[in-house]
Amino acid sequence: MSKLCTLWQREIAAYFLSPIAYLVMVSFLVLNGVGFWMLVMAFDGRTNDVSVMQIFFGSFFYWIGMLMAVPVITMRLFAEEKRLGTIETLMTAPVSDVVVVWSKFLGAATFFALLWLPTLSYSWLLNQFAAAPTPIDWGPVVMAYIGTMLVGFFYVSLGLMASSLTQNQIIAAIIGFVLIAIMFFLGFMINIGPAWLQSFFGYIGSIDHVRDFSRGQLDLRRVILYISATVFVLFCTQKIVESRKWR
Repeated sequence: MSKLCTLWQREIAAYFLSPIAYLVMVSFLVLNGVGFWMLVMAFDGRTNDVSVMQIFFGSFFYWIGMLMAVPVITMRLFAEEKRLGTIETLMTAPVSDVVVVWSKFLGAATFFALLWLPTLSYSWLLNQFAAAPTPIDWGPVVMAYIGTMLVGFFYVSLGLMASSLTQNQIIAAIIGFVLIAIMFFLGFMINIGPAWLQSFFGYIGSIDHVRDFSRGQLDLRRVILYISATVFVLFCTQKIVESRKWR
């Protein structure tokens, strides 16, 4: 556990030493800030904070921020190690491949979670400047963030797997974006094919999941789905990393 924590801290520190991380952070916050402001202006005080936040957690800006930020966050995780030649040192260190993979995932997941931290103020700001302030119903808001983290961590695992496939960060970002986009757009295919296929697409579609979470609906099946999918992708990433030893 101590080795995992040490490598986890190393990954987090690497983010804050990279100018790209700050660029992602600023761009992400500006994008979501603009989207939030546009929603507030559109409603113009005619609704409460819950309605605005429910729409925010399914808006164009929300998903663009998610789809664009995650591949950039994860592209360096293994690709940079390969490019610099430090991957061999890391792989021959007295730590298992599982620890290496999970430490990189936890580092990226932590940075992803930190991106959303400033947006916690949105509900409070809505309440402070609303025409008729009301007590904030934190239930749907908290559930929306839980849903965001579940979906986001799954996307991070896909980006990490993409980074393990190449030593070029740009290629890693492109592969990661394609994988994430495929999972995202499956939610738009609920009207395609036979009933069982439509049901399958609806079950794994991220859009509907986040929308339901933002309404305060906790479906344990979806929680288990994302946790299981994330662990499975990390397992696949571990096998990809281990394959270097077979060459």
